[in-house]
Amino acid sequence: MEKIGKQKKGIALIVAIFFVLSLFLGAFAGCDQQNRPAPTPQDGENQPEKGGGEGQKATELWQEEPTISLYMNEEDTVKELPLEEYLLGVVAAEMDPKWPQEALAAQAILARTFTLERIHSLGGVPERNTDASTDVEEFQAYDASRINDGVRQAVEQTRGQVATYQGALIKAWFFADGGGQTAASALEGLAYDKEETPYIHSVEDPGSAITEEGNKAWTASIPLAEARKKIQEFTGQDPGEITAAEVVEKGESGRALKVKAGNAVLGGPAFRLALGSTEVKSALITELKVESGSLKVAGKGYGHGVGMSQWGARAMAEQGKSAKEIIQYFFNGVEVEKLYS
Repeated sequence: MEKIGKQKKGIALIVAIFFVLSLFLGAFAGCDQQNRPAPTPQDGENQPEKGGGEGQKATELWQEEPTISLYMNEEDTVKELPLEEYLLGVVAAEMDPKWPQEALAAQAILARTFTLERIHSLGGVPERNTDASTDVEEFQAYDASRINDGVRQAVEQTRGQVATYQGALIKAWFFADGGGQTAASALEGLAYDKEETPYIHSVEDPGSAITEEGNKAWTASIPLAEARKKIQEFTGQDPGEITAAEVVEKGESGRALKVKAGNAVLGGPAFRLALGSTEVKSALITELKVESGSLKVAGKGYGHGVGMSQWGARAMAEQGKSAKEIIQYFFNGVEVEKLYS
């Protein structure tokens, strides 16, 4: 097996220095939603990294299964393990292990792609000097205790398979539920513009028919004083007394691109993160107003909406679609390639 962890320490250090400098400079660019830490992924949602890869062909990077270094957040230790073994814990944590086989297989392909792309583009997790981390704010969710036979089969049947666009690893974003329609771009759903992602497009989310009721329609009520404090902490600017709020601009899929609350105008994704991604479940906002001393937000869907809907993957798997068909539905023009046996 290839060993990634020890070979990339020098690269990781350089990337870490560059990363810190870019954050420092970015603080003066006025792009608050770009430079704030990503929230904890909830109900199967991953977040964008703050840099980009060089588009090198995936088949030129890996010809055999790598061994990776993994920061174990709970134990504050580092362990080395084969990539496929690591993916078992990721798939088990990111998707319900009891879901249909092909949905789990699609998740396995995206988890593998996400891991390798991050290692290639950012050196993994430079802050930890490792290839991956079990801290969901730094990488992907991981829970080995949830591994079952379905997860094992999904990882094994997709062994070595990744999603690519013109030969390069894609940004393998996924989320829980698209509220009927996925985001039209990474900019719309994630405020991500570090590089072009032409494979992200807006499609109907078939998961809306089977998703949980709390995803079909949700409401959040945040006391005005609390909303003001959260927005100020997130943006660094005091919105003042919030007497009114509105969605100023929407994207192609209907997600909020700009929101005004009091005197503050911030991006839709930033608005969601500022107030809490488990309360404001998505930027697909259907109602926003000030009422009875609170900021009232209503919407549909759960997650950023970019890439693969997990509930959509389940629905398609139940309809007999393969993991490859699921991925190629949610990501435009991508291929599923096998890097190693």
